[in-house]
Amino acid sequence: MAVVQRSEFSLALNQIASERGVDPQIVVDTIKGAILAAFRKDNPGIEDEIDSYTVELNENTGETKILIEGKDVTPPGFGRIAAQTAKQVLLQKIREKEKDAIIEEYSKRVGTVVAGMILRFLGPNIIVDIGKAEAVIEPLDKIPNEQYFLNKKMPVYIKEINDEKREILVSRSAPGLIEGLLKREVPEVNSGSVIIKKVVREPGNRAKIAVYSEQSGIDPVGSCVGQKGVRIQAVINALDGLEKIDVIQWNPDPAKMIANALSPAKNLKVQINEEEKRAEVTAPREELPLVIGREGQNVRLASKLTEYNIEVDSDQIGVEAEETPAVEVPPLDDGSTPLTTGARGKEVSEVSKVPEAVSEAVEEPKEEGTHEKVEAETKPKAKKSKKAKVQKDNSAKRPFLIRFARQRLPKKN
Repeated sequence: MAVVQRSEFSLALNQIASERGVDPQIVVDTIKGAILAAFRKDNPGIEDEIDSYTVELNENTGETKILIEGKDVTPPGFGRIAAQTAKQVLLQKIREKEKDAIIEEYSKRVGTVVAGMILRFLGPNIIVDIGKAEAVIEPLDKIPNEQYFLNKKMPVYIKEINDEKREILVSRSAPGLIEGLLKREVPEVNSGSVIIKKVVREPGNRAKIAVYSEQSGIDPVGSCVGQKGVRIQAVINALDGLEKIDVIQWNPDPAKMIANALSPAKNLKVQINEEEKRAEVTAPREELPLVIGREGQNVRLASKLTEYNIEVDSDQIGVEAEETPAVEVPPLDDGSTPLTTGARGKEVSEVSKVPEAVSEAVEEPKEEGTHEKVEAETKPKAKKSKKAKVQKDNSAKRPFLIRFARQRLPKKN
């Protein structure tokens, strides 16, 4: 009979089970396995019969016995040896069981947001403390341009459990992070009064959120934005202040939803092809920058949000600017031609004739300017871009002509 130290086993049974959240029976089974492993190590000749051996453990006294077919075969002095060997096996098994319990707990929390703190960097990955466990942020789950440093506290989104590596993967770039932050900051979202239909984002730049409410009297957009934008600003701050967030009223009508998704642009005309999931949007010229967004960002996010392929068009897109002809004006009595304006009100700076008295008082243009003019006239015309270009005013090189041409000169006697 061997009496194993109570501090090694009984304490492990009573304290580890409660402190580490492990089932007490798992601890008991682990202890029995550790004792049997120690016995097998000291008796290598019983490998073929090891399945016939069992371990009996008294959970109150810590007393253990090695039995075969109900007969006590515990060798003399085995208790102390078993305690040392079993201690190592026990701690290893307990750590494994504890990790399994933690993994199982966090597997139920996939899709939620938890507080995290950066512990260390492991190659391109970031190891984050999320409470009872450590989690991993992989490169694709980082926010571009965000600064990461030790002990930085930040909310993270539990993305998935890697069963192969037994790792918890968390993200800073997942759309679910914004949804979880809104639930934390907006009581109406947390209670279900305001429903988040969909979240799309380009991490570190911009995000769009479609929300609606089935309860009358509740403004879903206003609830998410908060008074003076305090609620949505809290979400932006949690993203390190790197991301602009648009909160949009969801609408079951695809045309209206697409118009809403392209906000802040207004006065849009939307034509829908539901079979091809395609939409053609016509926008006023002044709204085009807002519709398209920086590098097409606004229309891309709207397309993801509505799941429609959006094509933006305008009556003035793709139309090359035509040179505006000058309006013919009769010459003045002194033979000079006054400044004229084109159809769009642009000044035409060419002066057809200047009186001799004036031309004598005016210095000739510098050679450098003349060369520039000749070069500009002989150089082939560049291909016109899609955007309208205003013809360069040649008067910039000859301000003296404009100055005198603006004056109505007296008639010669």
